[in-house]
Order: sequence, then structure tokens, then C-alpha cells
Amino acid sequence: MKFLNHLLVLILTMFTLTVLAQTDTKTPYSTALGIKLYPSAISVKHFTKNNTAMEGLGYISSDGFRLTGLYELHYPLGPIDRFQWYVGGGAHLGMWSDSWKRNNPDRAAGIAIGVDGVLGLDYTIKGAPLNVSFDWQPSFNLIGYNYFEGGWGGLAIRYTF
Repeated sequence: MKFLNHLLVLILTMFTLTVLAQTDTKTPYSTALGIKLYPSAISVKHFTKNNTAMEGLGYISSDGFRLTGLYELHYPLGPIDRFQWYVGGGAHLGMWSDSWKRNNPDRAAGIAIGVDGVLGLDYTIKGAPLNVSFDWQPSFNLIGYNYFEGGWGGLAIRYTF
């Protein structure tokens, strides 16, 4: 329970900082496509405004799949050009097989629907069409087996358009 209280304080702090942060961030790209390492997902990020992005993640394995949609707010981080921090949230939908259930006996097979948060760093390499980000994406599974998953997130490498 202490962990959930700390997580709630962290989320509230980040949203407070979001409200106080400047909102005229100029992003160095509009769309990026690549991979996110752990859990090895396809990642597509598209900016809808200067500091607002939508990210879609698709994870597919022999045990099932998980699709995640995230809404992210990006803000400059220090004096480094093209370096930002971001915070946001979204939802996921997954489907897991009986083989996954055998490997994870404490979890239910079948559908998984829940909510996600995201907190991360984003950097676009100047002079190259390459974006790198590192984030933490905690999630709460609400339909299917109910649980908190704190291990999603990781390193994303994307080609920018």
C-alpha cells in the first residue's frame, strides 16, 4: 500500500509540474516509427500540437498481444536543445493464451484491459532522423486478472519523419 501512495504522490507532482511548465515547446519531428525495447514493442509517436503527442505501442508474442495508446505532454528539460521530459496516460488491451497462463500460474489467461501512465525522457539527434526515448510505463490491469504492473517501459529508438 505504501508503494501505491508513493506512486500517487509522484503522479500528482508530475501533473502539477505539467501545469506550471511552459507550453510552447517546439518538437523537432512530427512523427516517429521504431521499436521500444522491453517489452519489445513497435512504437509510433505523432505530435498533434507542439507539446502534445499520441503514442501507440504494439507488443506481439507467441503467448498473446498487447496494444497500448498513450497521450503525452512534452516539456523542455534544461538548456539542451531537442531534449524533453514527458508525462501522460492512456489505456491498454491485451489477449493472452493458455500457454502464457501455464508460464504465469498466478495470472489469468484471456483478455486484459487497463490503464497506463508514462513518465520519460525524449531526445532527437540533431542532423539525423533518429529519436531516442527512455520511459517508465506503470499500468493497472482492471479487466481480466486485476494487478499492478510496474515493469513496462524502456528504451525506444525511432526513425523520424
